[in-house]
Amino acid sequence: MAARAVVPQRHMRLRGEVKPKMVAAEGRTRRVLKDIGNLVPDGAVEGGKPGPQPAEKNKKAISKKLEGAVKGGDVAKAAVTQKCKAEKQLTVLRSANERNIIIISDTKSRDKNKKSLTSTLSARSKAACGLTNNPRDSVANIDAADANNELAVVEYIDDMYKFYKLAEDESRVSDYMGSQPDLNAKMRSILVDWLIEVHRKFDLMPETLYLTVNIVDRFLSLKTVPRRELQLVGISSMLIACKYEEIWAPEVNDFVNISANTYQREQILAMEKTILGRLEWLLTVPTPYVFLVRYVKASDSSDEEVENMVFFLAELGVMNYPVATSYSPSMIASAAVYAARRTLHKSPVWTATLQHHTGYVEDELKECAELLVNLHRGVADGKLKAVYRKYSSPDRGAIALLPPAKSPSEENV
Repeated sequence: MAARAVVPQRHMRLRGEVKPKMVAAEGRTRRVLKDIGNLVPDGAVEGGKPGPQPAEKNKKAISKKLEGAVKGGDVAKAAVTQKCKAEKQLTVLRSANERNIIIISDTKSRDKNKKSLTSTLSARSKAACGLTNNPRDSVANIDAADANNELAVVEYIDDMYKFYKLAEDESRVSDYMGSQPDLNAKMRSILVDWLIEVHRKFDLMPETLYLTVNIVDRFLSLKTVPRRELQLVGISSMLIACKYEEIWAPEVNDFVNISANTYQREQILAMEKTILGRLEWLLTVPTPYVFLVRYVKASDSSDEEVENMVFFLAELGVMNYPVATSYSPSMIASAAVYAARRTLHKSPVWTATLQHHTGYVEDELKECAELLVNLHRGVADGKLKAVYRKYSSPDRGAIALLPPAKSPSEENV
């Protein structure tokens, strides 16, 4: 046997006899177990041959040593203790192996049902906001139908509108009539009313109208214009907007004719150059139309009645000088949606989806929405009827003929 073998006791120990130093000898030769799976009874190597390694061989070796040991007394007790320790270590080893197998098996079963990190985080976010418990108040995915439409740029649309909200103040104008001694708000409204008629006659894109009004306002806020040139500014602004938005833009002569030859071709081109110079060629701006398209979709893109009412109220808003200069484009668009849903008795008037995409809560919109409703009340009896005629036609659902929304005081009666 190896050097760690138990020293045999040749005679039985009598009562009162001095105990041999058996335990001390064994303690000096025992090697510490460093690993639960390394139950080598004797760590030495004899003749270049490694000792038995597996636990089962260790058990046989221990049993063999015990058989050769002298039975009885403390020696027998020490042998039994050592055997129990070995048995306990083997039991722990088997238990550990079984736990490893169970853990591996359980991990594999969890991997099959494991959700992606994105879905897990989304579910936790919805739960934290209480959306999972309130299906009626949940935010709808308004871009689900356009997932395969590359032109809808679903992957970037939310980031684009976050940028629009940040950039809208850069192209927004405030009250500028104080710097225009020869003009007033009513003259501006007359000009916009006429431009809406021209826009409809040329059958232009909606984007063109909103960009035209934006160019007019920004230019008038930067340069003093005499009354006789106000219509020239409007024509030149629409020419610029057409070149920017339309596939087939009207020619300069078309604008000469539509203005009854009030201005010549050279005058229009000269004013076009002046406007572009003053605006530093900045034409990519978020107008109310940019937000209207998104917010109508968040309201209900399949409801044409709501869509027509929204655009009707929005055009009344941009034609009105106080509304156009007091509120941001996104606010005007949001208020138009809110007022349209009130007018058409949609319930709820303001949804979680609309709040999510517009960034406005209902209370923030009530003031601007009430101004739009008041414009709706007075448009039939007013002198400027371009918007009223446009939305009284059957192709617009005759939406302007519907009664306006009730005021908050009337609703409480």
